[in-house]
Amino acid sequence: MARLPKVRGRLAEYASLARLSWFRTGGPAEILFEPADEDDLVCFLRGLPGDVPLTVIGVGSNLLVRDGGVDGVVIRLGRAFAGIRARGDMVKAGAGAMDVHVARAAADAGVAGLEFLIGVPGTIGGAIAMNAGAYGHEVADVVQHVRAVDRWGHVQDMTPADLKFSYRRSVVDDRLILLCACLKGMAGQSADIRARMADISAQRSDSQPIGTRTGGSTFKNPASETGGGQKAWELIDRAGCRGLAVGDAQVSEKHCNFLINRGRASADDIERLGEMVRARVRDETGVMLDWEIRRIGKPGVSHESGEAQG
Repeated sequence: MARLPKVRGRLAEYASLARLSWFRTGGPAEILFEPADEDDLVCFLRGLPGDVPLTVIGVGSNLLVRDGGVDGVVIRLGRAFAGIRARGDMVKAGAGAMDVHVARAAADAGVAGLEFLIGVPGTIGGAIAMNAGAYGHEVADVVQHVRAVDRWGHVQDMTPADLKFSYRRSVVDDRLILLCACLKGMAGQSADIRARMADISAQRSDSQPIGTRTGGSTFKNPASETGGGQKAWELIDRAGCRGLAVGDAQVSEKHCNFLINRGRASADDIERLGEMVRARVRDETGVMLDWEIRRIGKPGVSHESGEAQG
């Protein structure tokens, strides 16, 4: 802590990350920094020693924090980075703005084309970093430009070409922190936009384990030439993994590309279950699934939580 720059925001030692993760499990951050605003963040980065590890998180929706916690500084962008403003067919959103709030703000302003964000958990910053998508659309379709700051405090404007979007991927990592983004939609009627959003929300509620402790979609859909056109959940189901459990970690019965924490699962339980699913899918189908959930930190002390069930 003594080596870190002075800030106006909040610095906390050994801060719980489990409370910030939607899985509600995992170890602490050695240092958690929640900047007061953009200037506070930029000044901090410019003064941060180069040998201090840096990790950036959003609201923890697509994140698994390992039980040993995260070394160095974890940066979390809070309310100061959650502003949303619509003008014409454009919506400007802070990186900390929730995707669902952006979708609703766009609907209120009569901006169509962003409805799919109602089905994407997390923040705009995280959605851009992983090129999140839902219901036939992805963030790369609507991003016009973003403002970001790098590990050394240099602020830059970036275009979609700079971000090099691909399926569930961009160039954004812990050396680049997104600050805000401009998203382009099209003129529409608010009532029609809200009706489409309500339909997406209903489909999501019917098909996904909403309200559980989960990190969202666990594995990426394989390329069509690799997976034979099947989605990750279909391969998982084919491998007999629906309902499979390790301790309190379980493959959702409702949607088997979701892992859930039934109450007391450790991050190790969840990760071991995920690896077990990958192995069974590989053995049954020949396809090796890639993790979509971001895993950070170091393992904790190993413990026995029982063999797989189901």
